[in-house]
Amino acid sequence: MKNNILTLAAVISLASFSAYSHADNMSNSDAAENGIYVGANYGYLKVDGDDDFDDNSDVMQGLVGYKFNKYLALEGSYINFGDYGNGVANAETDGYTAAIKVMLPIADRVELYAKGGQLWYSTDYDVVGFSGNDDGEGVFAGAGVAFKVTDRFLINAEYTWYDADINVDNVANGGKTDTDFNQASIGVEYRF
Repeated sequence: MKNNILTLAAVISLASFSAYSHADNMSNSDAAENGIYVGANYGYLKVDGDDDFDDNSDVMQGLVGYKFNKYLALEGSYINFGDYGNGVANAETDGYTAAIKVMLPIADRVELYAKGGQLWYSTDYDVVGFSGNDDGEGVFAGAGVAFKVTDRFLINAEYTWYDADINVDNVANGGKTDTDFNQASIGVEYRF
């Protein structure tokens, strides 16, 4: 996981440097219309499913995206869903996402957005002393509102639903479980 964080930091740094070198050629209105952006979200996670992993946790997310225009963007992220569970069953999940983001400016400094895409995740779990790892994928969808502090710096509030099927092997009553991650978060975004 430490390598994943270092890789994400390197990608964001390279994207930032590249965007900064071209920033002199762009006006502030161009930054609002298209280009690279980076951001981070922190919030509350509710884990819901037909298993013993139900719990609440903190969630942290780093993201990078590219706006094609003021309505459409492509976004990728690294997300850490944290530790969740109870004394019988506990787990830790992190992963990567790829999404299409659709934005709708509703005022000079306010825009609504919705996004949806693919989640690739890895879960380390421990159920009654039996440990394992499950790599999986699922879909997700989210919506939020962003407030422009400046043309380049935004704060946002977002709700996102992730569908994850955690496959608990090597446990007597194990099997695939339908688990939902429900994330409510606040975040920041910087557009280059």
